[in-house]
Amino acid sequence: MQSYTIGQAARLLGVSPDTARRWADAGRVVTHRDGRRLIDGRDLAAFSVEVGQGAHLDDGEPYTSARNAFPGIVTAVKLGDVAAQVEIQAGPHRLVSLLTREAVEELGLEVGMQATARVKSTSVHIDRT
Repeated sequence: MQSYTIGQAARLLGVSPDTARRWADAGRVVTHRDGRRLIDGRDLAAFSVEVGQGAHLDDGEPYTSARNAFPGIVTAVKLGDVAAQVEIQAGPHRLVSLLTREAVEELGLEVGMQATARVKSTSVHIDRT
């Protein structure tokens, strides 16, 4: 399972590293160490959903998208026989994309991994990052 540093988690949550550190210090998200403080991908995915539902960022900074790209963390993958649904939490934004099961499998998408949702008109494309 992928783990994230405090800085990486902060970027995915759309907050400053100081805010992410304060949340970890307060026990809002569980961390472990390998010399650095790390957050398990599944824990970060669950926490990002919690933060997104509240949509209140401690430092008051809005989450913005450059060129309609929303870097975030995969919070759900639902596979059907042919189609699939992927949810990404990008800061306070929850994005849902419907794509083929084959595309999800080729990208190796799973809960807790980093991904970028790209929005063009009414389409949402997912890039594995």
